Amino acid sequence: MKIIAMDHLVLTVRDLEKTCAFYTKTLGMEHRISGAARHSLHFGKSAKINLHQQGNEFQPHAMAPTPGSADLCFITEVPIEQVIAHLRQLHVELIEGPVERTGATGDLLSIYFRDPDGNLLEIANVLTQFSTT
Repeated sequence: MKIIAMDHLVLTVRDLEKTCAFYTKTLGMEHRISGAARHSLHFGKSAKINLHQQGNEFQPHAMAPTPGSADLCFITEVPIEQVIAHLRQLHVELIEGPVERTGATGDLLSIYFRDPDGNLLEIANVLTQFSTT
């Protein structure tokens, strides 16, 4: 078997409304509701985050779903200084950055902050791509 991509991940959240408002306003994601009130956040060309309400998770789910246990990194083409200015306008507290990190495909310039559940969010610009040869 060879995995080629990630389709989605699931976040367990305390407050669906608060989470959706944060991710749409702060990160520009699109909130969608499908089927039996399944909430998801869509971004990029083909990625999404499914949201499960704590205590009312869809089956099957992680062994111990817990709000605030995720550490997620998102890539943006918006210059990191503009991202910082946007977050400051929204009164989102930066934890760290900008700092250089190593991502899946190259070197990153990253900043860190938390969502309403305390999940650690990293927003990054790609600085250099790793060679594939």
